[in-house]
Amino acid sequence: MAAGDAAKDYAAGFVAGVATVIVGHPFDTVKVKLQAYNTKTQVKEYKNAWQCTSRILRTEGARGLYRGATSSFIGMAFESSLLFGLYSQTKKILQGETQSSQPQLQVIIPSAAYGGAIISMILCPAELVKCRMQVQGTESSVSKYARYSSPLDCALQTIRSEGLKGIFRGGYTTLLRESTGNATFFTIYELSRYHMRKRLDSSSSTLGQKPKLLIEAGVDIISGGLAGMSFWLAVLPLDVAKTIIQTSPDTNSSRNPFQTLKSIYRRVGFRGLYAGLGPTLARAFPANATAMVTWELTAKLLGVQRH
Repeated sequence: MAAGDAAKDYAAGFVAGVATVIVGHPFDTVKVKLQAYNTKTQVKEYKNAWQCTSRILRTEGARGLYRGATSSFIGMAFESSLLFGLYSQTKKILQGETQSSQPQLQVIIPSAAYGGAIISMILCPAELVKCRMQVQGTESSVSKYARYSSPLDCALQTIRSEGLKGIFRGGYTTLLRESTGNATFFTIYELSRYHMRKRLDSSSSTLGQKPKLLIEAGVDIISGGLAGMSFWLAVLPLDVAKTIIQTSPDTNSSRNPFQTLKSIYRRVGFRGLYAGLGPTLARAFPANATAMVTWELTAKLLGVQRH
C-alpha cells in the first residue's frame, strides 16, 4: 500500500470535513440547544427548531448560529480526515487482492466501525468545547452554565476545574455513537451509491463526459444525504445523552449514557430521546451530501481509485 495513496485518502477526508462544518454547523447549534434545554422538564424551553433559530438570531445575531464553530472546524477537519482515511485504508487491507466493485458488508461494517472508534478520541474533547459554547448563548436563562470567552478559554477552564479527564467527559458515549453511526452511514452510502450508479450506467452509455460527471455527483449527493439521515436516526439518543453528559454543570452527574437516557425518558418521555430530531435531519442531508460529493471529487482530483 503506497504511502502517497494513503495521504491522498486523508487529504480528501480533510477537505470533506471543512465543507461539512460550513454547511452543517448552524443546524448543529439549534440541535444542541434543543437537546440541552428540552430534556429537563415537561415544559419546553423552545417550542420547536424554528423558534430556537429565531431566538438565536434575535439575541445573538447570525454569528450565534456559528458559536463554537472554531473548535468544530478543527475537530471536524481532522476527525473527517482520519475517518475517511482509516475507512479507505482498512477497506483495502480487508479486501486484499480481490477489489470487488460490489459492496461487501463484511468489509464495510468493520472498517467504518473501526474508523469511528478511533476518531471518537479526537471528537470527544472538540465536541465538549463546541457544545458548551453553544449552550451558553447570551440569554439570562442560561446563567446556570459557565461562561466562556472563547473555545480555548472553555478548554482551559474545563481542565482547571475538572482535570484532564474532564475534557474527555462523554468519551464512552461518543465512541458508541461514532462506531455504530459510521457503520450505518457507510453501509447505506456504499449500497445506495452502488445500486444507483449501476442503474444509471446502463441508461447513460451514450452521454458525454460532462453529463456523466454531473450524474455521478448527483448520485454522491443523494447517497451522502440518505446515509447522513440514517446515521442520525440510528444514534440520535446516544447523541442526546452525550450532550447532557458534556454540558451538565454538575461534575458528579452520571457519565453512563444508558442511565442518562433512562432519566430523560422518566422526565419527558420518548420524545426526549429524540430531542433535536428536526434540525438534525434538516442538517444531515445537505451537510453529508456536501461532505460525500466533496470527498469523491477531491479523491478523483488527487487520482485516488474508488470503486
